[in-house]
Amino acid sequence: MDIPQYLFLDFEFTMPETKTEPNGFCPEIIEVGLVAVVAEQIVNQFSAYVKPLRFPQLTDRCKSFLNITQEQIDSGISFYELVTLLRQYDRERPTTVVTWGSMDMKVLRENCQSAQVAFPFTGEHRDLALEYKRFFGNKNQTALRKAVQEYGNEGIGNAHCALDDAFTAYTIFRLIENDKKYLVKTKPPTLGERIDFTQLRKKFAL
Repeated sequence: MDIPQYLFLDFEFTMPETKTEPNGFCPEIIEVGLVAVVAEQIVNQFSAYVKPLRFPQLTDRCKSFLNITQEQIDSGISFYELVTLLRQYDRERPTTVVTWGSMDMKVLRENCQSAQVAFPFTGEHRDLALEYKRFFGNKNQTALRKAVQEYGNEGIGNAHCALDDAFTAYTIFRLIENDKKYLVKTKPPTLGERIDFTQLRKKFAL
């Protein structure tokens, strides 16, 4: 049986010029970063810019916020190539996709529906931000970089760089998983393990 893999995935999206989204606007994936982990070892990583289908021209606000250029996007892979790549990862071995928040999978699903292509993943999806919130009992969802700083670490590379954020998600995933192991209650010893009955029998045999 194939050893399962974790796929730490991060996308960056298009943005409208104003915070009030115009009619018909929907966010589209324009950058992908992924880190594939098998048996706690990084086995692959990938990053690329992605050409949006519906709104190919980036807004100034998007370019400024993400520090990205129109030329970078124009030379990126197509959305169909992205879906094919993700599907290949999913088919290689049982795959659990891990993202920080639910937005990545939501936009991927909406983009697939818009492009009339099948959603590439068939396995489990774990929302690490939600797990972090529940684990620490927080009322609000914590930003990725702030969460890793709360552990006394710094995020990998630059925020809003898809591959750097994917690596940062993997970093905090390992920290949380280690904390969970510490909190697992050990099985209480049985009465037989607590008491040496051999010595008791000798004592009462006297």
